[in-house]
Amino acid sequence: MRITRMFATLSAALSLTAVCASACFADTVGVTATEIKIGNTVPYSGPASGYGTYGKAIAAYFKMINDQGGINGRKIDFISYDDSYSPPKTVEMVRRLVEEDHVALLFQTLGTPSNTAIHKYTNQMKVPQLFVATGASKWNDPKDFPWTMGWQPSYYGEGRIYAAYVLKNVKDAKIGILYQNDDYGKDYLRGFEEALGEAGRKLIALKQSYEVTDATIDSQIVNLKASGANVFFNITTPKFATQAIKKAYDIGWKPVHFLNNVSTSIGAVLEPAGIEASTGLITGEFVKEPTDPQWAKDKAAEDYIAWMKKYFADGRVDDHFNVLAYSAAQTLVQVLKQCGNDLSRENIMRQAASLKDLTLPMLLPGIHISTSPTDFAPIKQQQLARFDGKRWVVFGEVLGGD
Repeated sequence: MRITRMFATLSAALSLTAVCASACFADTVGVTATEIKIGNTVPYSGPASGYGTYGKAIAAYFKMINDQGGINGRKIDFISYDDSYSPPKTVEMVRRLVEEDHVALLFQTLGTPSNTAIHKYTNQMKVPQLFVATGASKWNDPKDFPWTMGWQPSYYGEGRIYAAYVLKNVKDAKIGILYQNDDYGKDYLRGFEEALGEAGRKLIALKQSYEVTDATIDSQIVNLKASGANVFFNITTPKFATQAIKKAYDIGWKPVHFLNNVSTSIGAVLEPAGIEASTGLITGEFVKEPTDPQWAKDKAAEDYIAWMKKYFADGRVDDHFNVLAYSAAQTLVQVLKQCGNDLSRENIMRQAASLKDLTLPMLLPGIHISTSPTDFAPIKQQQLARFDGKRWVVFGEVLGGD
């Protein structure tokens, strides 16, 4: 009799557990016992289409994760839409992801203006807007926007690093600045100017802006050269970065040229601009250049190259954007692993804000990821790098711009 009762009790408990599990999954948006839906927008077309490789690389990384059995037994259903770097289109696509596709979270939505357009919406809807692919400092605001988190170093901090270098290393500096006239461009500019200080700001000979809808920035480059500037801070997205590098070279302007990190792709920016024209550019870096000889026997670089060959054969191994996408995807996988079986949106954000000195294979030595409930800026360090005609070569110390 006791044995019968024990089995009956066990059977009832298992049935109750199954019902509870089913109900829990039903109440967890974007999650089933076998799947988790992740949404993304990226410009596969339009003026910033050079960033399209982000979405392709992320999809390729998640394909590998799925081939390995998924995360805690769940496969990733990655849904990525083209927003053409148009904020109204981003709003349309994100509403579709949230209200029709019912994704559990948004991941690596790309672009400062694009993410700004959905910032309030995602927080009102309480949808994780995780590891956005933009370095604007506004993403580190857990008090007012607790559902949005950045990933890469801030534009503000990167601008400060360049300014510090100019003040220390460039004699009789006269600075020319080209920037995109939006939050992205102004964030870089603010960090740069604040780090120069009141006296240093007098070194700025000319500032020129452009709109993302402009056809070219040729006239701005001509004006900057005419100002007598011997330092050029190039705050541009890939299409305009290519134009700026090429035009400066064509008119014989050879300043100390700082190119923001978001446009350092060799394949998408430097080669179209011309390798000779690009040689000598300086940027801030935080991931390894996989083709750099110093990483020839580095297991992380070997694993990355092997992954590219197997899962993203159409992509370029030396494309900086692919390394970033690969590393950001690894960060999200770590967060989802930490979630265990609780993939509620609340726990996803809780785990994203609980990363402690996380080291990723393709981050430069000395650079790590840390977050907390009051700190939504995962990566805070960078190291300067110079393009030598073949690759970005890091130099100097690891720096914290913030």
